[in-house]
Amino acid sequence: MFFNSRSVGLVLGAIIAVVTTLFLSLVPGISDIALLVALGISFSCSYLLVMSTMEFLVFRELGKMYEVLDKLHADDFSLIEEQVGESTNPIKLANKKIMSYASAKRKEIADLKRMEVYRREFLADVSHELKTPIFAAQGFVHTLLDGALEDEVIAKRFLKKAAKSLDGLDNMVHNLLSISQLESGDAKLVVERYDLREQVEEIFDQLENKADKKYVSLGFSEDTAPEVLVYADRRRIGHVMTNLIVNAIKYQDNKAGLVEVSLKEEDGKILVKVTDNGFGIPEEDVKRIFERFYRVEKSRAKSKGGNGLGLAIVRHILQAHGTQCFVKSSVGLGSTFSFYLSTEYFEEHDVQTELDKEEQNI
Repeated sequence: MFFNSRSVGLVLGAIIAVVTTLFLSLVPGISDIALLVALGISFSCSYLLVMSTMEFLVFRELGKMYEVLDKLHADDFSLIEEQVGESTNPIKLANKKIMSYASAKRKEIADLKRMEVYRREFLADVSHELKTPIFAAQGFVHTLLDGALEDEVIAKRFLKKAAKSLDGLDNMVHNLLSISQLESGDAKLVVERYDLREQVEEIFDQLENKADKKYVSLGFSEDTAPEVLVYADRRRIGHVMTNLIVNAIKYQDNKAGLVEVSLKEEDGKILVKVTDNGFGIPEEDVKRIFERFYRVEKSRAKSKGGNGLGLAIVRHILQAHGTQCFVKSSVGLGSTFSFYLSTEYFEEHDVQTELDKEEQNI
């Protein structure tokens, strides 16, 4: 028999009507017509009451539960999010808790699957990036051992190339350690008040030769004040500024390159901008440039050097400072990287919490 509110109502209504009629038949002098009327009334009332109760309290909620399970299988969480407000219906409350639990578990499984893919891609990227400098250094060393060591000129040239490959490998390992320390909280910020403009001027001096070779001019915007005081980790913000300025210099293709740094107070904070007139970044790549090992154009990035970790470190350092980096770019016109720094003392932010929030928004 098909199990629904009507069939349950019919069965229970019939049982109640029969039991009621049998009890009434024990009353002396009761007529058959009275028994038939009692049978009909008790059956009708019992049927309507049982059917309504089962329909609204049980079967309707069971139907919603199956609907939610179907949506969960299709990774659709809209029905869960639509359920707001409280109810006094115990079955509905139980149904709501079950659906919320199922939704949370489904999302957890989805997150684990996404993280599994991320780890797999990350290991593949690390293996690929480590393989290149190791194989290069290995090739140079074996060539020297096979006889090139006897020629002083060739030996010196090959040793320089091997040293360059090993330096790149060392730099990559240090960058990976920096990211790991920032994520785990092992690398604590040393927050102090200092002049950010003075720090950028020092970076300009260090990168002057590199900029001259690329015919790039380094300077400040006109609205930058003579003194810009911020609360931050001086060494790590120096790393951020150096990375952004080096990238701006590196990806230039004209004889009138310009890298301009703007330091402007806005809403009680310092808005930092690094603007260039270089290659620019395609729109589809802007959202991914802060991922580890990601390059806009891998072939061109290889020729420019680097390992795709610089902007990932920038992201982590800024997240530890409670801020983030924004990017505006147009292909062929240049790019602008911007972020805010505090003018008041602050506590270090939890980088891992920020990363979890980002993953949930992906």
